[in-house]
Formats: sequence, structure tokens, C-alpha cells
Amino acid sequence: MSTQSVTEARQATTIHGLILILAAVMPAMAIISLVPVMPLLGREFGPVPGAKALIPIALTIPALCVALFSPLAGWLSDRAGRKKLLVFALLGYAAIGIVPFFLTDLKQIIGARIGLGIFEAVIMTVATALIGDYFKGAERQKWIGIQVGFVSVSAIFLIAIGGVLGEMIGSRGPFLMYLAAVPIALLAGAILFEPAVIEKTSGPKLALPWAKLLPLLLITLGVGIFFYTAIVKLGDILGLSGEVSPGVIGGVGAAFNVGVMLGTIIFLKLKKFSSGPKLLAIGMALFAVGYGGMGLSGTFSMTVAFAIISSLGAGLLLPTMLTWVMNILPPNVRGRGTGLWTGMFFLGQFVAPLVAVAMYKPAGGLGNVLLVYGAVALVLMIIAAISARGAKVLKQEH
Repeated sequence: MSTQSVTEARQATTIHGLILILAAVMPAMAIISLVPVMPLLGREFGPVPGAKALIPIALTIPALCVALFSPLAGWLSDRAGRKKLLVFALLGYAAIGIVPFFLTDLKQIIGARIGLGIFEAVIMTVATALIGDYFKGAERQKWIGIQVGFVSVSAIFLIAIGGVLGEMIGSRGPFLMYLAAVPIALLAGAILFEPAVIEKTSGPKLALPWAKLLPLLLITLGVGIFFYTAIVKLGDILGLSGEVSPGVIGGVGAAFNVGVMLGTIIFLKLKKFSSGPKLLAIGMALFAVGYGGMGLSGTFSMTVAFAIISSLGAGLLLPTMLTWVMNILPPNVRGRGTGLWTGMFFLGQFVAPLVAVAMYKPAGGLGNVLLVYGAVALVLMIIAAISARGAKVLKQEH
């Protein structure tokens, strides 16, 4: 039996899905793990010229790298294969991720973080593409939902672990967490298999369906901005109703991530009988209520409640958009399409705080910025609701 026929005969199981989910946690960990030690890094590098800009860049630069390099990673995985590329990226992530533990120069740390972001781009793109390769139809939708939910829940524990390592070792402690990629790489190398679609080198080569894909990518960028604005500006948003401590912000952040997980459960419940536009309309409605409520609320408890409502929208829309994109991609360009989706989502993560800050002055403060976001979400909800008329249930085309 040929290698290709052996590969075609293999069926992905739960263990394959779990390995891919664990791999997808690594890019999220790159930022989340450092959040607890940002004040420590601020005190350590405060005297460095430009530190106020450089320290946040050290935190978020991997997201920009993912946005820039994910399309290239997807193209490479379509050409060279996915499994070996994923294993290599996981090992590279661990190797470059731990380097800042030994560094004392802020610019060198940022340089290492750029390398980390490139490996993140490969990990996120290839792990997600493999979910599309391994699973079809309802199983694919289930695993995409699990991926989003698991990454959100893991954020709660990753922040806690980063805080413990920061307390025990200092500002460099969380960088040790990146070594977790090594056992995941070993599991991937031993258990994952190359999908048959990659091995098929003959036959027609299909192009990316740009007419369908581009609008979904732009919506994904918007979802990323909505999602991460509430996260990165959470302290300021809560501060609109009074002074809050870091511990309170952390607790609300944990609740927010639980809300994202619950949103993915809503997706799994609704996907069987809802179209993509209908799910988009529901998610945007949750964003509109959440952001509008945060902008108008004058009390802490109501602000928290509306923040969690917006998190439900994020949890619903992330798997919706990824499933929607995955379902229109021909198999032999799935890596490229997934890379573009990943890039747009992480671009939203990177620009979210920049967009919010840029709107402060023209909008007249953060509260009004939140109202603008709510209004934009409301308009998008109406457009999606109109588009939902006659639209078919979200289903697999490829």
C-alpha cells in the first residue's frame, strides 16, 4: 500500500484534536503569561529611553508578527506539508521564547519576541488548518468551537501561573512557561499525521475564492477589534465607574474569558439550524448591547454585566467566522485561507488599543468611544440580519 493510501485510510480521533487544541494555546500564552509582570517590567526598564512605548510593544509585538506572517505560513503549509512544519514551529517557539529569561536589554527582549511571533504565526495557522483537514462537517464545527472555548478558559490559568512565576522568580519568570511547547511538539511528532490532501500533488489547483473570502476577512478584523478592545482596555472601562484594583481587574478578566467560553457553547447549540449571517447578526447584537451598556453604565456591577454580554458575542462570532471561512476553502488552499483569517484576527488584536486611543479625543473620552463601538455593531447587526433572509444553514462546501 502506498504512503498516500495509508494516509487516506487514517481517521483523526479525539487525541489528534486535543493535540491541536494544546498547540493553539501557545500563541495565546505568549501575551497572556506576561500580563501579571508588566508592572515589574515597567519598574525595571522605566529609566530606558522610550520605555513607555517599548514595554507595551514587548507585550504585543508577537500579535503583529502573527498578523504579518500567518498568510506566508499558510502558503508554506500548503506547499511543504503541515505536520513537520508544526513540530518545527513548536520547538522554535520554545527555544526563542525562553531567550528573554536570560536577557537584560529591553530591545533584545523585543527582538526575541519578534522571533516568537513568527513561530506563533506558523503554530496558529497550521494547527487550525489541520483541524479543517482532519475533521469535516459537524465534527469540524465542534472542534473549532472547542478550540476557541479552550483557549479562552486556559487564559484564566495562564495568567495565574504567570503571576505565580513572577512572584517566585521575578519579571522573567513567565518566560519559562514557553517550554511547555516542547512536550506538545513531541506529541505532535509522534501522533499527528500528514493529511492526504497535502500529499496529492496532481490534479487541478484551485484558487482562493476571493469574492466570498474577502468580506469574511474584513468582518473577522472587526470582530478582533471588538473582542480585544474590551480585554486590553478593561481596567480603563471599569475605571469609568470608580477606582479598581489590579486584583478586581483580574477577576473581571477571568469572568470575561468564561463568557467567551459560554459564547462558544451558544455557537455549538445554534450552528445546526442557523446561517452564517444569522449567527453574525446575533453576535453583533450582543456586541451592540455590551458596548452600548458599558458606555452608558455608571455603576461597577452593570459595567461588568455588559462586559460579559460582549464576551458572549466574541465567543459566538470567533468560531462562526472561522467555520464560515473554513467551509468555503478548497482543500489545497486551506492553509493559505486559514493563514489569512488568522492574520486578520491577530491584526485586530494588535490595532484594538491603538484604534481606541486614537478615538479618545474626537469622540470625547472612553465612554463615548464605547458608544461608537456599540453603534457600529448595531449597524452591522442590521446588515447581517437583512443578509440572513434566505441564507442557508452554515455548512461545509469543501
